[in-house]
Amino acid sequence: MAEIKKILIANRGEIVQRAVRTIREMGKKSVAVYSVGDKEASYLKHADEAVCIGDVKSIDSYLNIPAIITAAEMTGCDAIFPGYGFLSENQDFVEICRLHDIKFIGPSVEVMDKMADKSKAKEEMIRAGVPVVPGSDGAVHSVEEGRKVAAEIGYPIMAKASAGGGGRGMRLINEESEFDQLFMAASSEALAAFGDGTMYLERFINNPRHIEVQVIGDSHGNAIHIGERDCSLQRRHQKVIEESPANILNAEARAHLHEVAVKATKYLGYEGAGTFEFLADDKQNIYFMEMNTRLQVEHPVSEMVSGLDIVEWMIKVAEGDKLPPQEKIKFRGHAIEVRITAEDPNSFLPCPGKVTQWMVPGGRNVRVDSHVYANYVVPPYYDSMIGKLIVWGRDREKAINIMKRALNEFEVEGIKTTIPFHIKMMENKDFNANTYDTKYLENYKSLDQL
Repeated sequence: MAEIKKILIANRGEIVQRAVRTIREMGKKSVAVYSVGDKEASYLKHADEAVCIGDVKSIDSYLNIPAIITAAEMTGCDAIFPGYGFLSENQDFVEICRLHDIKFIGPSVEVMDKMADKSKAKEEMIRAGVPVVPGSDGAVHSVEEGRKVAAEIGYPIMAKASAGGGGRGMRLINEESEFDQLFMAASSEALAAFGDGTMYLERFINNPRHIEVQVIGDSHGNAIHIGERDCSLQRRHQKVIEESPANILNAEARAHLHEVAVKATKYLGYEGAGTFEFLADDKQNIYFMEMNTRLQVEHPVSEMVSGLDIVEWMIKVAEGDKLPPQEKIKFRGHAIEVRITAEDPNSFLPCPGKVTQWMVPGGRNVRVDSHVYANYVVPPYYDSMIGKLIVWGRDREKAINIMKRALNEFEVEGIKTTIPFHIKMMENKDFNANTYDTKYLENYKSLDQL
């Protein structure tokens, strides 16, 4: 494989700013693409070139494959970095990049296909010897078939969209009398969101923790893990706060988790960065949920505890470099990330608009990934995340204290953000005691209740 010299970043927001930094540090050139709605984004000045690819709607810009390929060819890019969301797991896009002799910085179409459909992914992981949640043997194609499978699995169960993600196309079904209505509701939601209403069923794990493992594979058959992350604090199945390591795991469970993830990465012949997501029950049993064949939003906490630059290694792997041996990667301390969104901290309703004041925290072991600045106008057309605040401490208690201090230094005016929510969470007794689960925030309707 040849050296990559110029990379187009097919995304928007903070991940573009973050990628531009690494690309420049590697001595390479970067091209940022943007929609009309993002014409004032800060990273357009930091990238070596910027190209407008369409109107404000994502379908006209960030999902517009011909426009992105044209931009890459017009600027002489030999690779595309997809980030997350948008086209990052679009198999057609990967294949089109290959046909145009542009390196897609990510896994192959073949591996992506195996893991894209959650029911197929589960079958692959069973063959790889990875523990999975008891459930249907592949996809369930009708209500009648689903009802029979549910009776065999035992209630409560989760109905999940095979092509789903982000919590859409999911329903918890507690008893048989609810099955038909909730199964069809989940299927209809999946069809509307993903164009595919195919469902599968899993036994519901009560009070679980959401634990994931960051992996990287290369073209030489090597695979490593970069530790695990605890992403259990969620709202409507969307991650809110992430940390590494997952302190609920004992040494034996952690070693088993890492071993399983690396084994699965090698089994797939996976190249690039990916994440295996698991549920952990109260006995520290782990069950595979899905694999994200891309970079994750929460990757900075893994970088903070390992000292690695994951985007750098994604590019190196795409160039054909070998990964370092696992024993060379040392983990130290504890990292926490909070997602800063332009939302009302009580209702979580989006609050786009002009940012009149933007002062980010600093100090040792504090990192801010963001594309926002004073007088920037947050557009109403896209995801409401405007930045991530990441901190590192020698242990979890120290990291929480640093995060609390940093959040109180963060000054944003002109729009509402979730910073007050995160301040409350850093003071929350259950968060501090590490005794929450993925359903924790469902019981809270306002800041005062935290």
